[in-house]
Amino acid sequence: MTKRLRIIVSGILRGIFNLFTKTEVSGLDNVPEEGGCILAMNHMSILDPPLIYLTLHGERGNMAALVADKYQHTPFISWMVNLFGGIWINREESDFQAIREARTFLQNGGKLGIAPEGTRSRTGALIPGKTGVAFLAHKAHVLITPIAVTGTGKVFKELAHLRRPHITLQFGETFTLPPLDRQDRAGCLEKNTDELMCRIAVMLPPKYQGVYANHPRLLELQAAQS
Repeated sequence: MTKRLRIIVSGILRGIFNLFTKTEVSGLDNVPEEGGCILAMNHMSILDPPLIYLTLHGERGNMAALVADKYQHTPFISWMVNLFGGIWINREESDFQAIREARTFLQNGGKLGIAPEGTRSRTGALIPGKTGVAFLAHKAHVLITPIAVTGTGKVFKELAHLRRPHITLQFGETFTLPPLDRQDRAGCLEKNTDELMCRIAVMLPPKYQGVYANHPRLLELQAAQS
């Protein structure tokens, strides 16, 4: 019953997105068809995770997302997260239970959506990434696919003005992070987080690159593209 309900709800939501927005997707082939993978995205709107889920659902195997537990008190969102197998996480502290659930899900071949920034950016531009994604990738030994999202932050404003919002989803090249040095674990996590965030930033327009706009690693990635 749950599986059938997921299919029905997914179909309805996909139809709504297709009807009311113009969504362009690129780089979908970068997402591995098999094996666990972290889908790391910038975070502009509450619409980001469901949009990515609907884009990949049925294409790349089992999917879920890490979701802040504050939404457990929002009935519709809570129902949706539980229906689609989301993993609740307390972002205010080290939630080791959620990390263990996420690691198990990834090691079983799941695709897990996570926003490294930890919260939505109020301006749309990147804010500093937290080290949790780099830590999880290390513990689960999985690949990471960076995803750049634009347009979702203005969806409701555009719809209110009877305009059809333009959304883009760009899936970047999947990569692995280097192992952590036991002598400088914290420093390696910070460096790996910067690597991840810069791989997202390089796919975003300059106005959305935020705190990573002049990061040396971003400049290297940009030079490699030219």
